[in-house]
Amino acid sequence: MVVSSSSISATIRWRGSFCSVYTSALRSASVPYRILYAPHPKLAFSSCSIDHSPSESSKQGTLKPGLYLVATPIGNLEDITLRALRVLKSADVILSEDTRHSGKLLQHYSISTPLLSYHKFNEAQREQQVLKRLKDGEIVALISDAGTPGISDPGTELAKLCVSKGIPVIPIPGPSALVAALSASGLSTNEFTFVGFLPKHAGSRKERLLISANEAATQIFFIPPHKLSQFLEEINCLFGASRQCVMAREMTKVHEEFWRGTVKEAQEAFLTNQPKGEITFIIEGKTTCVDEIPSESELENDLREMISKGNSLSEAVKLVAAGTSVRRKTIYSIALRKFGNQFESEDN
Repeated sequence: MVVSSSSISATIRWRGSFCSVYTSALRSASVPYRILYAPHPKLAFSSCSIDHSPSESSKQGTLKPGLYLVATPIGNLEDITLRALRVLKSADVILSEDTRHSGKLLQHYSISTPLLSYHKFNEAQREQQVLKRLKDGEIVALISDAGTPGISDPGTELAKLCVSKGIPVIPIPGPSALVAALSASGLSTNEFTFVGFLPKHAGSRKERLLISANEAATQIFFIPPHKLSQFLEEINCLFGASRQCVMAREMTKVHEEFWRGTVKEAQEAFLTNQPKGEITFIIEGKTTCVDEIPSESELENDLREMISKGNSLSEAVKLVAAGTSVRRKTIYSIALRKFGNQFESEDN
């Protein structure tokens, strides 16, 4: 069947009780079109229509004022969503972690919305300025250099502030390095912990890693390339050499790489070969029996290991307790009995 008018014609092809509408607009970029599916005309022919309205907003609805957290590509510019582009074009201002970096994305998609820098060094100063714009009814979009704002990137505090003031916070989902890496890792996705960037302080970092080492969930980290060697040495000690792991590097970019193996193999592979680019590191969770309770000798060995690494008695107890269901009081009692004299002699 062919339907025509002064401006457009369409061919209707039936498949069972549904039809497809193919329009001549397919050959003309100047005439918007849709390919629609409609019920058989005996049921309701009127629902089979051709939409060639001039504006995108008429199809999607006008954006309401508020803070839009817009996910952007982690490497490949084609990974941005149509909705994200619409929000960035419609916003009154775009808050950007790095205006020069984000400017390339906006230029690629011919987006002329003004950019305003918003990063960890100025977010406290920017908050009131942004809050005023939001209270005045503006549409404010927030983007990071790559991925989803607020996930190991600026945005969390601003979102909290908006929530406390009753200002709408609207997520525009899209690319995420942690999800992309996990989905292709080959490790369990049933339960996982996203740790992100580890603390810079050695003691805090060790404490966090020990907690991760004793969790059954898959662990996900963001590791700067120059910190990889140190990280591998630490997880080899705390997670064990045989734990399976995956290093995802430069995802969605030309030199994308997924390296898979054990922690020991990773340490050997990258001992002298420091990879470049953004790294997402994934480690399988600890396999344990639900009813497994460490013996006193095992707890003693764990305490000895922590003490040998320079931890005080109380720090060693805290670290060991983080990885077991045994009460800290019980572990402390063992520590005093086995190592109390050692610390007393050091104090004297």
